[in-house]
Amino acid sequence: MAVKTRNEIDVKYTWDFSDIFPSDEAWEAAYTECEGLIEKIAAVPGTLANSVESMKQGLSTVFAAMERTELVYIYSMLRKNVDNGDPKYQAMQGRAVGLSVKLSTACAFLEPEILAMDAARLEEFLKDPDLATYRHSLKDVDRMRAHTLDEKSETMLALLSDVSGNSRNAFDMLESVDMTFPEITDEEGNTVTLTHGNFGVYRESADQRVRRESFEKYFGEFKKYINTFAAMYGGSVKMDNYYTRVRGYDSACQKALYGNNVPVEVYDQLTEAIHGGLPIMRRYLELRKRVLGLEELNMYDLYCPMVKDADMKVPYESAQDLVRKATAPLGEDYQKLLDRAFSERWIDVYENKGKSTGAYSCGVFGVHPYVLLNYTDTLDDAFTLAHELGHAMHSYFSDTTQDFVNHDYRILVAEVASTVNEVLLTRYLLSIETDPTKRAYILNHFLEGFRTTVFRQTLFAEFERQAHDLQMNGTPLTAQTLNKIYRQLNELYYEGAVVNELQDIEWARIPHFYNAFYVYQYATGFCSAVSIAKKILEENGAADYLRFLSTGGSDYPLEELKIAGVDLTRPDTVADAMKEFDRALSELEALL
Repeated sequence: MAVKTRNEIDVKYTWDFSDIFPSDEAWEAAYTECEGLIEKIAAVPGTLANSVESMKQGLSTVFAAMERTELVYIYSMLRKNVDNGDPKYQAMQGRAVGLSVKLSTACAFLEPEILAMDAARLEEFLKDPDLATYRHSLKDVDRMRAHTLDEKSETMLALLSDVSGNSRNAFDMLESVDMTFPEITDEEGNTVTLTHGNFGVYRESADQRVRRESFEKYFGEFKKYINTFAAMYGGSVKMDNYYTRVRGYDSACQKALYGNNVPVEVYDQLTEAIHGGLPIMRRYLELRKRVLGLEELNMYDLYCPMVKDADMKVPYESAQDLVRKATAPLGEDYQKLLDRAFSERWIDVYENKGKSTGAYSCGVFGVHPYVLLNYTDTLDDAFTLAHELGHAMHSYFSDTTQDFVNHDYRILVAEVASTVNEVLLTRYLLSIETDPTKRAYILNHFLEGFRTTVFRQTLFAEFERQAHDLQMNGTPLTAQTLNKIYRQLNELYYEGAVVNELQDIEWARIPHFYNAFYVYQYATGFCSAVSIAKKILEENGAADYLRFLSTGGSDYPLEELKIAGVDLTRPDTVADAMKEFDRALSELEALL
């Protein structure tokens, strides 16, 4: 069946853009307004330290431009995303990107000027109630003082910023543009060409021959360029370690975590707790091998579903009902917001020609969140709806509680609310489903979330840590060195599975490695969400959780999570999540 064009989609399943701007003409007027607001920033540099009043006035000028420009950018982005082939909105987004660049250029003075202030004078400023709105932001900038250099050195480092992205740019060009993949034979005997997109489909095939062939040919292409990938990733690690040295951090890991005010101990405790859960992973792999009827479990057998989808079709309206019922413990206000999301066209539901793939939620300060889906009536799509609405409600509560300066939450907590909703949906489905096959499917979905989001991302986190530490201590990051690190970690995490030679090079295809020490947050976020969902359902923890959703970026992520009852500076959260993994696995073992 042909994909519908945009104008063939029923309007009730599409976004209502008029909540942001009533028309494109209104957007044009706002664009012009933003140009004027950005021009006003030129009068601010050199004034911030004069007085509390001048600091307040300067920051107010900057954030007013930021707030309005963000709205202009988001409108154009959302408009383009529902039909990327529309030249009108392509052009509008291009202009909005240019406007954002002008804004960031105009604001480049901000942090250096604040840090140039005498520390004691800034401390006095921070005591003044007139700066209460900006206090957390200013203290956060001041916290970087110990790792900020003199003006000349900072200028030199700023000039390096373009160069520091070269490794990632080269990766993108090689992996996404220059590389091509060979043909394989699919389940029906058809010859098809492998791509990045369909590799994920074929590695889930019920036919092991298809899984093996797609794995060997896809990874085989990466092997051809493995020395180039090693040089690119090695270059990225060198840059990370260079900045670590010149800014006076103990390690690249400490530098990366410092921005969120997270101690390295949180990273260490995550890996230790996951190591403690590896015997449970071994049981999971043994179950997978038995259920799939395999003599040996290969790494290319990990993604094939153990339980078929049990014909669990979930139309969109049914998914709405499921999400409502699953999140009922969060109270009446949460339910009313869901009803608004469904009835006021916060969600763009179905695929159409030119629409961006996948799913996301975009908070719009002063308006409401916008959720993009490509819904196809599967249970996985229902989970995606719950996931994205978790993000949306996090944005809504933060945006309506905090001012613009403090509304935006950090990445460490960004996946918590979305995963809480997924866990609540899992628990709700298990509370009502009696069919053994369907229960098994739901449990398998939950356990795969653990495997891919907690275990796999922690493995990635260990790989990054070892690679950076080796380079810092003088070991060249050759392909052989990186392959060896990755093999040893796979043998540790997937004991009982066959780790063949091609699996050693999987590190070469992971783009997140070029944003160092980022992936651990997926694992901590998932474990935090499992803990919070348990508190909501078993300890009447909804009120604390809703307070957490309202904090935005008004405090550091670890402090915000404590409001919801999660303390990542202690090992309990991850260890408790391992117990949930164990319980779900035990039931699945009994069912299968």
